Amino acid sequence: MGDDAIREANELLRRKGYAERDLAVHAALRGRALLKGNKILSPFSDDAELVLRVVRDLVPTDEELGAKVLRPAELRAQLG
Repeated sequence: MGDDAIREANELLRRKGYAERDLAVHAALRGRALLKGNKILSPFSDDAELVLRVVRDLVPTDEELGAKVLRPAELRAQLG
């Protein structure tokens, strides 16, 4: 299940205009996933399904983000 979520998250990021170096999801230990790249201050690490939800619902398009950088604490706060 984690691999599918990671693949889906990366496809969503590509559709949102991100190059892999700027923002991508990578597999981590114990079914976790990392959202990392040049457009995020530090990696966002959590369950692969939650990272997919963050990418789908909270990460803006590359155009909307512009020169700003995502902050993991702000993403986590938006999850509620």
